[in-house]
Amino acid sequence: MTQTSDNVTWLTQEAYNQLKAELDHLSGPARTEIAKKIEAAREEGDLRENGGYHAAKEEQGKQELRVRQLTQLLETAKVGEAPADTGVVAPGMVVTIAFDGDEDDTLTFLLASREYASADVETYSPQSPLGNGVHGKKVGEDAEYELPNGKMASVKILEAKPYQG
Repeated sequence: MTQTSDNVTWLTQEAYNQLKAELDHLSGPARTEIAKKIEAAREEGDLRENGGYHAAKEEQGKQELRVRQLTQLLETAKVGEAPADTGVVAPGMVVTIAFDGDEDDTLTFLLASREYASADVETYSPQSPLGNGVHGKKVGEDAEYELPNGKMASVKILEAKPYQG
């Protein structure tokens, strides 16, 4: 779970370990593997028409970008505990909102950095319009945020609990 504050990203120990393991794999075994793919494709001859070579180079570029992202994230990360269960919306919490006060039209999401996006719950960044609008609000309060078309939307905070994933 992550919380972003200025340029610091707060991570639980579990999230830090998971991202560090990914970085270690990408900078070690995965780098060696992609270098071997590129070398094997290069040995096939003319590079201009060598689809395997170009695909491997593209994969290498994506991999190196992810290495840079993870390195930067982990360099500025602070390891801490999950947020307290106070009913106040904060990064690291699963939030349920009702659109325009209609308790049948709800959305439940994790307020966290995209680095901690999970398949089991939708994730919204604290910097997103919705995330920014609900941050700091208490259960039962209304929050407003700006839609992409410039109009304002109103939501009611129904629940805010620490993420247990």
